[in-house]
Amino acid sequence: MSASPEMPAAYAPFAIGERFRLVPPGTAADNDRIDLVMARGAFGSGEHETTASCLELLETRPEVAGARLLDLGSGTGILAIAALKLGAAAALCVDIAPEAVHSARHNCGLNGIGSAISHRCGTLAAVPETGFDLVLANIYGDILLDIAADLVDRARPGALLLLSGMLWEYNFDVRQRYQTLGCTLLKNRFLEEFSTLLLQKRP
Repeated sequence: MSASPEMPAAYAPFAIGERFRLVPPGTAADNDRIDLVMARGAFGSGEHETTASCLELLETRPEVAGARLLDLGSGTGILAIAALKLGAAAALCVDIAPEAVHSARHNCGLNGIGSAISHRCGTLAAVPETGFDLVLANIYGDILLDIAADLVDRARPGALLLLSGMLWEYNFDVRQRYQTLGCTLLKNRFLEEFSTLLLQKRP
């Protein structure tokens, strides 16, 4: 039988951080880790270094529990799915690519949490809502700069902003821009090629 469009090839389960394990559909549960069931497809299964970095930071933050979150550039939906499995209350996934929105919906179904996540196709302009407790954006550095003011506006005072996807060369400019807009830097991680910032919007 040929593989489905969502999963053209299987992959071996692998651990990320201290708490997560990424697994293909049909894998037996691991009681020692939180399984993230991800169908392999055009948007990957979550092995990219920026995704792993975000997951490693998410698992350390108690603020995720009960949070209402925005995942901009959600791709497969893996970050929102992980946050919900850590106890987040609700998530809005937004991606400009219809195929990504389809992928995220499919993966949410595989993880049995579809009812807690809503999906929207478009840019940040398609999100009039504000007051998010957690903002996730694993997207390119130039886009993070372009949308900085609007993205910070979507977060409530005291909210966390987890930004990744920026090459090293964008790190300083992105960091400075968000700090100028009223955010405090909590973590700055340099990966092999990319970097991740964890910030908190000041009250």
